[in-house]
Amino acid sequence: MSGLRVDEKGVLTTCAGCGTTNRQAFEHLGQASRCGKCQAELPPPSEPVTAASSSEFDRLVSGSRVPVLVDFWAPWCGPCRAVAPELQKVARSLGGRLVVAKVNTDEVEDLASRYGIRSIPTFLLFKDGQVAERVSGAMDAASIVQFVGQQVA
Repeated sequence: MSGLRVDEKGVLTTCAGCGTTNRQAFEHLGQASRCGKCQAELPPPSEPVTAASSSEFDRLVSGSRVPVLVDFWAPWCGPCRAVAPELQKVARSLGGRLVVAKVNTDEVEDLASRYGIRSIPTFLLFKDGQVAERVSGAMDAASIVQFVGQQVA
């Protein structure tokens, strides 16, 4: 599971320079940011972030300045576990242009119901707070990048 997580205001990241936890506001994702303590530059989120509640998820997809690729998954799902390292590759390669988020359908069941998730993994790509694309099934990193394609350009 990802070391990054979100709260209702932004992505929580740790400064590599001083170890301070910083919040990168959703509205400023894709822009340069600095540590509040040591002023070191904070890189954009380059690994999947975990949205552990509906309210965190809603703020992320509605407030993010960059597209958000959401992986609806569950820990017991073999294909979901196989996709996890592929999503890490995507997050690293598209950091600053895309946020990769993970939603555990066993923990945040209302989101799975809201978006009609019937099989996992299912990926929804949000742009400007709206679902722009949707696909189900395990994919490798190259296929995921192709799926998000034009929305990230």
